[in-house]
Amino acid sequence: MMYTFAKIFFLFLIFAYVLPVTVDDTDAANLLNSQTVIDARQEAQLWTTYTLNPYLRGNNINVLVDDGKVTLTGTVNEAMSKELASQIARHVQGIKVIDNQLVIDAGYIPLSASHGYAEEIDDVTITATIKSKLIWSKYRDSESTYIETTGRDVTLRGTTEDSESRTLAGSLALSTRGVESVKNLLLINYANTSSGKNTNNYWNATPPVVVDSWITSKVRSTFRYSNSITDSVIDVSTAQGIVILKGTLKNSAEHALAVELARNIRGVKDVKSDELGF
Repeated sequence: MMYTFAKIFFLFLIFAYVLPVTVDDTDAANLLNSQTVIDARQEAQLWTTYTLNPYLRGNNINVLVDDGKVTLTGTVNEAMSKELASQIARHVQGIKVIDNQLVIDAGYIPLSASHGYAEEIDDVTITATIKSKLIWSKYRDSESTYIETTGRDVTLRGTTEDSESRTLAGSLALSTRGVESVKNLLLINYANTSSGKNTNNYWNATPPVVVDSWITSKVRSTFRYSNSITDSVIDVSTAQGIVILKGTLKNSAEHALAVELARNIRGVKDVKSDELGF
C-alpha cells in the first residue's frame, strides 16, 4: 500500500507545484496524460473504492497499476471478497489486465475496530438519506427533527406534533438502507397539537403543488434508499396523485413495506398494488 501512497503523493506534487509553473499548455496536457499519472490515478480510484466498500474495507489489499495492468496482493477472508475486488477493478476505465494474487485465509479478521473515514461516510450518507425521506414524506416536522448517526445507529431528537408523526419518523429511519438501530427520542409538542398550529414553516406556508412526476421520482428514490426493497424490480407510475406499483417482490412483507413507503410520500392520494406480486 505504501507504493500506492507514493504514487498518489507524486500526483499531488504535479498538480500543486509542477503545473502552476508550466507555461506550455501542450506540455501540461502531455504530463497529465502520461502513463505514470494515469497509473497513479487508477490506483487512487481503486484504493478509495476498496476503502469505502463495506465488504472490503479493513481487508489487507494492496494495489499496483502498471500500464493498464492491475496487480492485487494481500489477504482477504473469503472467496467473495477476492472476486469482488476483481469485479471492481474491471470497471475502472483503462484497466485491461487484472492479476488477482489475493490470498484467501478463512482465519483472517479484517480490521474494523476503529470508526474510520469509510464509516464516517456511511453515517453522513444515512443521515442525509433519512432527512430526505422525511422531507419527501407526509411527515410535517422535518425542520424540528434532528438526526444523528454513529456506527449505523440512528438517534432522532426534536419535537413532533403527535404520536403518529413520531412513529412515522421512526419507521422511515429504521427502513433506511444501512441502518442497524433507531433510538427515537422525539418529543410530542402537545401545545402546538392543541392549538392546531405547526412549527414547521414549510407547512405553515402555502402548500406547493405536487405533480405526478415528482411523486414518482420520490417513490423510486425512497425504494432505492430503503432496506428490503429492490427498486429495480418495481415499476412506479403516478396518475392524479394515485401511485401504481407493478412488479414482483420476494414476499408479503416486502409488498406491505413498498405500499406503506409509497403511501407516505407527500401528495400521494392512494396506492394501487394489484399488479405488484410476490
